Amino acid sequence: MSFEERKRVIKIVVEENRGRLPILAGAAESNLTMILDACRTYADLGCVACPITGPYYYKVSQESIEHFSANWRSARRSTILLYNIPQFPNEFSVPVLTRLALDCPRIVGVKDSSRDFPRFLSTLHAIKPQRPEFTCLIGCEEILFPSLLMGADGGTIASSGVVPEVIMKLYREFLAGNWEEAKRVQFKLLDLIGTMLSGTNFPEGFRAGMSLRGFALGTSRQLLSPKEQSDLEDIRAKIACILADCGFSEAAHACRRQAGAAVVPTRRGAAGDAGSRRWH
Repeated sequence: MSFEERKRVIKIVVEENRGRLPILAGAAESNLTMILDACRTYADLGCVACPITGPYYYKVSQESIEHFSANWRSARRSTILLYNIPQFPNEFSVPVLTRLALDCPRIVGVKDSSRDFPRFLSTLHAIKPQRPEFTCLIGCEEILFPSLLMGADGGTIASSGVVPEVIMKLYREFLAGNWEEAKRVQFKLLDLIGTMLSGTNFPEGFRAGMSLRGFALGTSRQLLSPKEQSDLEDIRAKIACILADCGFSEAAHACRRQAGAAVVPTRRGAAGDAGSRRWH
């Protein structure tokens, strides 16, 4: 999407949300001017914080990243969430992240999608004792429960757009101290996550999952080869079976099982309630 399209998407989300939930509006733009423009726009719309990544395309030094990030202080009406996802942009090293967290009150937290659990623990260990209110969010649903167990404040994860009831069930079970149940839900999620990540470009599997829950997302702008399009149909069918088996009956129509595969009957009614009850 273009810069203007991204800003329009956030505006629509804010309007549809109507103040019900806090909104993190991503401002991972390619230069400082656009970052500050996005932050001002999203603050004026009422978003609570702007996740910002390190610079992308060219690999740069951690010293440059720290200097680049210090310029965000001029985003005076905005609060910043550092977004560490080194698969795409430059990463924030733990030492740089720690200095930014301790030196800049406007930086209020981090989302870590590095898929590196030891690194996330190092972040918690380095920052939380010195700034307990600093928010540490995990961005990988595969390690949501262990991250919560070790002190994460929560997660911002792609599968919450597909099965929000299940993610909230895991979180509530954790808060209630029902750790065996939370662990059971965490392991069950792995089947769905693995399938949505398999075989095609991210985030096509997650788009397929959301469409099976009843959201009309339209056509992706990502280019898929004919084989990838065929593979995506197979992946969509597998996702549908997993959702149907876990009580989300609206997905059952798209499930195509191999001969001899077990079928778990789905229950008619409120799909969210059924799904959250049977996801264990």
